[in-house]
Amino acid sequence: MKKLTGKKVLITGASGGLGRAIAEEAARMGADLILIARNERKLIQTGERCRQFGAGTIVIRPFDLNEVEGIPIFMEQVLSESGGADVLVNNAGFGLFEKLENTPDETIISMINVNVVALMLISKAVIPHMKDSGGHIVNIASQAGKLATPKSSIYSAAKHAVLGFSNSIRMEAADDHILVTTVNPGPIETDFFETADTSGRYASSVKRWMLSPQMVAKKTVDAFYSDKREINLPGWMNMASKAYSLAPGMIERLGKKGFNQK
Repeated sequence: MKKLTGKKVLITGASGGLGRAIAEEAARMGADLILIARNERKLIQTGERCRQFGAGTIVIRPFDLNEVEGIPIFMEQVLSESGGADVLVNNAGFGLFEKLENTPDETIISMINVNVVALMLISKAVIPHMKDSGGHIVNIASQAGKLATPKSSIYSAAKHAVLGFSNSIRMEAADDHILVTTVNPGPIETDFFETADTSGRYASSVKRWMLSPQMVAKKTVDAFYSDKREINLPGWMNMASKAYSLAPGMIERLGKKGFNQK
């Protein structure tokens, strides 16, 4: 029997990139999948690929997570139909690398809605369904949540919020045997940069150390079976984040040239 046979895994942002890679990796382990994303056509494609990889049941639920007012009712319907979830992967998110003064107000609001508010509301909806038999919430954060850089003020603030939220609910949910893990990757080779870095300069400058979505997905699914608080990728970037927490001024001075490549 595969490791996730009979387990329901709910994944947001599953229409492409890391979300699709996580869905495919969970499918290889025999999981039943609940896939959420805005783009229905791409979401169906993910479902078809996951079926080929050996997934159990596959539920496709298109929804725009920027429409945060509708999330509670939407999640009530999804969880009622599916009977809950054993694992929640809050993966949906997007970024824009731009100075704050040049960032449109609507983009700021959307970035916080999708990266933070939606994640919180979905977690809130899922937790009661996990209380009887336990569960695991995996929040995809970022090294940007530990080390802020220029032109990432909103994205970095959003990921800092995800880390703080995760640390808090980890303690709240522990007595109900609900685990909470954050995955904190550096740059991943996905279409994230088509929106975040329209000039292509930053993506080009970090291309040599970009992570593959398949590798990050495998590490993420492996975390389903552990009680790890965090998965930090790559290791050297996490060391830089730790150094920043100890000596932020020094790291900002030393890293100024690299930070400003955005």
